[in-house]
Amino acid sequence: MTTVNSGGPTGRILVVGGYGAVGATVSATLGAWFPGRVVPAGRDEARARRLGGVRVDVTDPDAFRRVLDELGDVAAVVLCVEPPDAGIARITLERGVRLVDVAATARLLDAVTDLSGTAAAHGATALLSVGVAPGLTNLLARRAHEAVGGAERLDITLLFGTGERHGADALRWTLTALGEAAPGAPYRTDLPGHGTRTAYPFPFSDQHTLRRTLDALDVTTRLCLDSRPLTAALFALQRTGLSGALCRPRVLRPLTGALHRIRLGGDRFAVRVDARRGDRHAVYALTGHEQSRVTGLVAAHATRELLTGSPPPGVHHIEQLPALARLPESLAAHGVVLRRPARRGGDDR
Repeated sequence: MTTVNSGGPTGRILVVGGYGAVGATVSATLGAWFPGRVVPAGRDEARARRLGGVRVDVTDPDAFRRVLDELGDVAAVVLCVEPPDAGIARITLERGVRLVDVAATARLLDAVTDLSGTAAAHGATALLSVGVAPGLTNLLARRAHEAVGGAERLDITLLFGTGERHGADALRWTLTALGEAAPGAPYRTDLPGHGTRTAYPFPFSDQHTLRRTLDALDVTTRLCLDSRPLTAALFALQRTGLSGALCRPRVLRPLTGALHRIRLGGDRFAVRVDARRGDRHAVYALTGHEQSRVTGLVAAHATRELLTGSPPPGVHHIEQLPALARLPESLAAHGVVLRRPARRGGDDR
């Protein structure tokens, strides 16, 4: 990687969760582009200090303010962990500091979006939906939407590998989301490298966001895993309502720990977006491996754009920044491959 010398903000980059499954990639990538400016942070003070960072707990806004005061010259904050609310985002934007938020919960993203006026008033920019889903899904959805002249319906399908060592927060989020109701029906489609698979509605935030940013009324995101038996078992629990038990702390904690240690499949993922308008049908898809790593790369590229480009003040989702439209192509060196799957799978229900 080459060092970026942009003449943009020269302050430090605080990466909260900067040593986790996503944050470690963000810290390393930005560290190569902006030497000496990255400050990893997290609740584990010893771990953060070993990396030259600081302790930050996103559940403690007052302590977060003190960290910003002590560092003094923070140009950007990258949140690789989800805070309980938009308080950390508000503190960041009120100081005129750029924000990149890897959150995937629609409720939280809406709360940060509501801070757009605050960000604009302080000359700050926040960028949301910066990962695989949401993130790359949003970018492909915009391409497909435009290809059909404005989609009446968008179907987003994801396949995740069960062999990747995901972070504990990501595992907890996924298991908790299984207990939430997600409208829509199962969907059979062709996923590059995986054949025809059945995917099930899942409450990813992209479908919620895209209804607003693309003015698309019918958007559904569905999920399957590379393990067919595990996919069937988990969504059978969801249909019977038993998945709600996974949200109980006495179940969630040990199950998260077990899944963090056990690898059942591979580390490949696939994304497919189908857009339809009347008889027009556009398909965009991509594949990659190590979803957490690619999420970190997307967040790092987003941060670089905020620091070196000319993003408008306010709060935006990734598909609203034209400068990031070709990000999937930029990730080719990291194993992300754009593909055009056979159309026949898109209507096979």
